[in-house]
Amino acid sequence: MSSTTKLMTADELLEVPKYVNGNDYRYELIRGELKTMSPTKPLHGIYCARIASLLLRYVEDNNLGEVFGAETGFIVERDPDTVMGVDAAFVSNERLATVENFEKFFPFAPDLAVEVLSPGNTVDEIDEKISLYFAAGSKLVWLVNPKRRTVKVYNSPREARVYPEDETLDGGALLPGFQCDLAKLFAIGKR
Repeated sequence: MSSTTKLMTADELLEVPKYVNGNDYRYELIRGELKTMSPTKPLHGIYCARIASLLLRYVEDNNLGEVFGAETGFIVERDPDTVMGVDAAFVSNERLATVENFEKFFPFAPDLAVEVLSPGNTVDEIDEKISLYFAAGSKLVWLVNPKRRTVKVYNSPREARVYPEDETLDGGALLPGFQCDLAKLFAIGKR
Protein backbone atom coordinates (compact mmCIF):
# COMPACT_ATOMS: atom_id res chain seq x y z
CA MET A 1 0.00 0.00 0.00
CA SER A 2 1.47 3.34 -0.96
CA SER A 3 0.50 6.82 -0.02
CA THR A 4 1.42 10.04 -1.71
CA THR A 5 1.94 13.34 -0.01
CA LYS A 6 1.10 16.48 -1.94
CA LEU A 7 4.12 18.72 -1.91
CA MET A 8 3.63 22.39 -1.11
CA THR A 9 4.98 25.22 -3.26
CA ALA A 10 6.56 28.48 -2.10
CA ASP A 11 3.41 30.35 -3.18
CA GLU A 12 1.25 28.00 -1.10
CA LEU A 13 3.52 28.57 1.90
CA LEU A 14 2.69 32.28 1.68
CA GLU A 15 -0.95 31.38 2.44
CA VAL A 16 -0.26 29.23 5.52
CA PRO A 17 -1.64 31.01 8.61
CA LYS A 18 1.05 32.14 11.05
CA TYR A 19 -1.35 32.54 13.97
CA VAL A 20 -3.43 29.51 14.92
CA ASN A 21 -5.42 29.21 18.16
CA GLY A 22 -3.43 32.05 19.74
CA ASN A 23 -0.06 30.52 18.86
CA ASP A 24 2.51 32.12 16.56
CA TYR A 25 4.12 29.61 14.19
CA ARG A 26 7.23 29.81 12.02
CA TYR A 27 7.80 27.57 9.04
CA GLU A 28 10.34 26.51 6.48
CA LEU A 29 9.58 24.55 3.36
CA ILE A 30 12.05 21.72 2.74
CA ARG A 31 11.67 20.08 -0.67
CA GLY A 32 7.95 20.73 -0.63
CA GLU A 33 7.34 19.59 2.95
CA LEU A 34 6.19 22.06 5.59
CA LYS A 35 8.43 22.12 8.67
CA THR A 36 7.27 23.86 11.84
CA MET A 37 10.06 25.67 13.65
CA SER A 38 10.06 26.28 17.37
CA PRO A 39 10.61 29.78 18.74
CA THR A 40 14.20 30.69 19.52
CA LYS A 41 15.64 31.39 22.94
CA PRO A 42 16.49 34.96 23.97
CA LEU A 43 20.25 34.76 23.33
CA HIS A 44 19.64 33.53 19.79
CA GLY A 45 17.41 36.53 19.18
CA ILE A 46 19.99 38.91 20.63
CA TYR A 47 22.73 37.56 18.33
CA CYS A 48 20.45 37.79 15.29
CA ALA A 49 19.42 41.37 16.11
CA ARG A 50 22.98 42.52 16.89
CA ILE A 51 24.41 41.09 13.68
CA ALA A 52 21.56 42.48 11.58
CA SER A 53 22.01 45.87 13.26
CA LEU A 54 25.76 45.97 12.54
CA LEU A 55 25.16 44.95 8.94
CA LEU A 56 22.32 47.46 8.53
CA ARG A 57 24.45 50.40 9.65
CA TYR A 58 27.26 49.46 7.30
CA VAL A 59 25.03 48.68 4.31
CA GLU A 60 22.98 51.89 4.72
CA ASP A 61 26.08 54.07 5.20
CA ASN A 62 27.51 52.66 1.96
CA ASN A 63 24.23 52.37 0.00
CA LEU A 64 24.93 48.72 -0.86
CA GLY A 65 21.47 47.15 -0.70
CA GLU A 66 19.23 45.90 2.10
CA VAL A 67 19.63 43.87 5.29
CA PHE A 68 16.89 41.49 6.33
CA GLY A 69 16.06 40.26 9.80
CA ALA A 70 15.34 36.81 11.08
CA GLU A 71 13.07 34.51 9.12
CA THR A 72 12.87 36.43 5.84
CA GLY A 73 12.08 33.74 3.27
CA PHE A 74 14.46 32.88 0.44
CA ILE A 75 13.74 30.23 -2.18
CA VAL A 76 16.85 28.09 -2.51
CA GLU A 77 15.42 25.20 -4.56
CA ARG A 78 12.56 24.70 -7.01
CA ASP A 79 10.45 21.67 -7.94
CA PRO A 80 10.06 20.75 -5.15
CA ASP A 81 10.46 24.12 -3.47
CA THR A 82 12.69 24.84 -0.50
CA VAL A 83 12.17 28.13 1.34
CA MET A 84 14.48 28.90 4.23
CA GLY A 85 14.27 31.62 6.83
CA VAL A 86 17.72 33.09 7.37
CA ASP A 87 18.69 34.56 10.76
CA ALA A 88 20.11 37.68 9.06
CA ALA A 89 20.79 38.45 5.42
CA PHE A 90 22.21 41.00 3.00
CA VAL A 91 21.03 41.44 -0.59
CA SER A 92 22.87 43.81 -2.93
CA ASN A 93 21.19 46.60 -4.89
CA GLU A 94 21.93 44.75 -8.14
CA ARG A 95 20.02 41.66 -7.03
CA LEU A 96 17.22 43.69 -5.46
CA ALA A 97 16.65 45.30 -8.86
CA THR A 98 15.73 41.85 -10.25
CA VAL A 99 12.95 41.24 -7.71
CA GLU A 100 9.53 41.67 -9.29
CA ASN A 101 7.35 41.23 -6.21
CA PHE A 102 8.37 42.04 -2.63
CA GLU A 103 5.15 40.41 -1.34
CA LYS A 104 6.58 36.99 -2.21
CA PHE A 105 9.65 35.11 -1.04
CA PHE A 106 12.93 36.11 -2.65
CA PRO A 107 13.55 33.90 -5.72
CA PHE A 108 17.20 33.38 -4.74
CA ALA A 109 19.46 33.04 -1.73
CA PRO A 110 20.85 36.20 -0.12
CA ASP A 111 24.31 37.47 -1.08
CA LEU A 112 25.22 37.00 2.60
CA ALA A 113 23.36 34.46 4.73
CA VAL A 114 23.92 34.50 8.49
CA GLU A 115 22.93 31.49 10.57
CA VAL A 116 23.15 31.50 14.37
CA LEU A 117 23.52 27.95 15.66
CA SER A 118 20.92 26.61 18.05
CA PRO A 119 21.49 23.60 20.32
CA GLY A 120 19.11 21.53 18.15
CA ASN A 121 20.98 22.10 14.87
CA THR A 122 22.74 19.04 13.48
CA VAL A 123 25.97 19.09 11.47
CA ASP A 124 24.21 17.51 8.47
CA GLU A 125 21.41 20.08 8.62
CA ILE A 126 23.86 23.00 8.68
CA ASP A 127 26.03 21.52 5.92
CA GLU A 128 22.95 21.11 3.73
CA LYS A 129 21.82 24.70 4.38
CA ILE A 130 25.24 26.05 3.46
CA SER A 131 25.28 24.01 0.24
CA LEU A 132 21.76 25.19 -0.65
CA TYR A 133 22.64 28.85 -0.04
CA PHE A 134 25.63 28.69 -2.37
CA ALA A 135 23.78 26.68 -5.03
CA ALA A 136 21.06 29.38 -5.03
CA GLY A 137 23.47 32.32 -5.34
CA SER A 138 24.96 33.21 -1.96
CA LYS A 139 28.47 34.62 -2.09
CA LEU A 140 29.18 34.41 1.65
CA VAL A 141 27.76 32.51 4.64
CA TRP A 142 28.50 33.26 8.28
CA LEU A 143 27.85 30.53 10.82
CA VAL A 144 27.73 32.05 14.31
CA ASN A 145 28.40 29.58 17.12
CA PRO A 146 27.47 31.20 20.46
CA LYS A 147 28.60 28.18 22.49
CA ARG A 148 32.12 28.14 21.01
CA ARG A 149 32.16 31.93 20.56
CA THR A 150 33.26 31.68 16.95
CA VAL A 151 32.09 32.68 13.49
CA LYS A 152 32.84 30.30 10.65
CA VAL A 153 33.01 32.21 7.38
CA TYR A 154 32.25 30.25 4.21
CA ASN A 155 33.33 31.57 0.80
CA SER A 156 32.06 28.33 -0.74
CA PRO A 157 30.48 25.17 0.70
CA ARG A 158 33.97 23.71 1.24
CA GLU A 159 36.11 26.78 1.89
CA ALA A 160 35.80 28.20 5.39
CA ARG A 161 37.77 30.02 8.05
CA VAL A 162 36.95 30.11 11.75
CA TYR A 163 37.19 33.45 13.56
CA PRO A 164 37.53 33.11 17.37
CA GLU A 165 36.13 35.76 19.67
CA ASP A 166 39.47 37.56 20.02
CA GLU A 167 39.50 38.44 16.28
CA THR A 168 37.66 40.92 14.11
CA LEU A 169 35.23 39.59 11.51
CA ASP A 170 35.40 41.35 8.16
CA GLY A 171 33.04 41.44 5.20
CA GLY A 172 35.53 40.13 2.66
CA ALA A 173 35.11 41.13 -0.99
CA LEU A 174 31.31 41.26 -0.61
CA LEU A 175 31.29 43.94 2.12
CA PRO A 176 34.75 45.55 1.97
CA GLY A 177 35.48 47.65 5.03
CA PHE A 178 32.85 45.99 7.25
CA GLN A 179 34.24 44.96 10.63
CA CYS A 180 32.73 43.32 13.69
CA ASP A 181 34.59 43.06 17.00
CA LEU A 182 33.69 39.50 17.97
CA ALA A 183 34.72 39.98 21.61
CA LYS A 184 32.05 42.67 21.85
CA LEU A 185 29.48 40.56 20.00
CA PHE A 186 30.04 37.50 22.20
CA ALA A 187 30.16 39.55 25.41
CA ILE A 188 26.36 39.56 25.34
CA GLY A 189 26.30 35.83 26.00
CA LYS A 190 28.22 36.21 29.28
CA ARG A 191 25.26 37.60 31.19
